[in-house]
Amino acid sequence: MSGITLSGVTKRFGDTIAVDDVSLTVDDHELLVLLGPSGCGKSTLLRMIAGLEEMTAGEIRIGDRVVNDVEPKDRDLAMVFQSYALYPHMTVRANIEFPLRSRKVPKDQRALQVAEAAEMLDLTDYLDRKPSQLSGGQRQRVALARAVVRRPAAFLMDEPLSNLDAKLRAATRIELVELQRRLEATIVYVTHDQVEAMTMGHRVAILDRGVLQQLGSPQEVYDRPANLFVARFIGTPPMNTVRGRLETAGGTPVVRIGADGVELPGAAAAAAAADGLLEIVLGVRPEHVEIVTDGTPGALTATVEVVEHLGHEQHVVGRLGDGQLVTVRQGSHLPAPPAKSSVRLAVRVEHAHCFDPETGARLG
Repeated sequence: MSGITLSGVTKRFGDTIAVDDVSLTVDDHELLVLLGPSGCGKSTLLRMIAGLEEMTAGEIRIGDRVVNDVEPKDRDLAMVFQSYALYPHMTVRANIEFPLRSRKVPKDQRALQVAEAAEMLDLTDYLDRKPSQLSGGQRQRVALARAVVRRPAAFLMDEPLSNLDAKLRAATRIELVELQRRLEATIVYVTHDQVEAMTMGHRVAILDRGVLQQLGSPQEVYDRPANLFVARFIGTPPMNTVRGRLETAGGTPVVRIGADGVELPGAAAAAAAADGLLEIVLGVRPEHVEIVTDGTPGALTATVEVVEHLGHEQHVVGRLGDGQLVTVRQGSHLPAPPAKSSVRLAVRVEHAHCFDPETGARLG
């Protein structure tokens, strides 16, 4: 396997910048996830690595080799598509074997490699079937086997699980992680599903409108989002982000939200003061907000709009006096407040984040 290095990679379609000056390194044996909403440039970036899309600017290295001008077939990469892309008239065996035939691998060696790939992906009993006789999950495993059999320098996967139902998608996620460990494979994996990104990736590269927003481990991007976009994109439900005025009460910096004030973390308060900000956006995960009794100092008053019951937990959505919404995640064993009732919400400030409302950058 080989690492992949992108330096200043840019792609323009006329006046539209699809990928804007992206630089990152995919380490050897790493599963790196490219994550972002539809249209953020992640699939375009993957296609440029594959050589299927021409770059406007930048450099791509696979191992120690610059591949800017190398044809896709000569980059030694295997790609797995969302649509499976199997040949319907061929058996599973023939589909898996196809890239080896194209490379004129000897017949006995082809048979051995196909058998190994089929066993690895639990397809041995299906080798003589056609794709139409397989389930969606089995077809996806055939597409994976066809990529594995080539033994490439790296794998590129473009939303390979998006056509599967939720239960099958979860099972196939586990199979992919196990496969990556077994092969010690280098994988660049594109998805818009943050659950896939958080559960599969060694690191996650988050893109928005062609710009790399943050690169880090799943826990890093969850715990310390670089900006408001990442804070709102990562997490289900997403981070609460409420705008307020910066004030000082008894020598303590607070963010004033309506008639209530929440004490600010020290580093964030110092950064906000240094930047001369009069307003900030306070960010707090739903699990770091709790419903408390009246009279609790530093709590926010909210009106309950809806309670979402999810079995193992419930989400209480409250509206603050100025109209902003705050979600509380709590266990289903706790009593749910009735709709339109007034509640007090306490923020665990040690877990709070502060953001510049204009640039979106995280403070402190």
